[in-house]
Amino acid sequence: MKSIAALQAAVTATPSDDEPSDAELDAIETESPLILAEVALLDAQIMTIDRTPTELDQQRIRRARRRVLAARRDLANRAATVTVPGGAA
Repeated sequence: MKSIAALQAAVTATPSDDEPSDAELDAIETESPLILAEVALLDAQIMTIDRTPTELDQQRIRRARRRVLAARRDLANRAATVTVPGGAA
């Protein structure tokens, strides 16, 4: 019988592999407004899956879509200002 104890280190992840890096945490924090807006939109859509949407439901979905678009715009603008540090000439 062959022991697998010697192979355990090769298949066991090191503790540093389990945690996200600082760059990954920063990316999550940067994208969190968009993630939250998308979750709110999904919640509004899920509420109307099994019934006809009321006017209030439609308003909630439109508002959530506007929040998603605004969050995407803000994220894109933030990314554009980061990639162009010198600004316009």
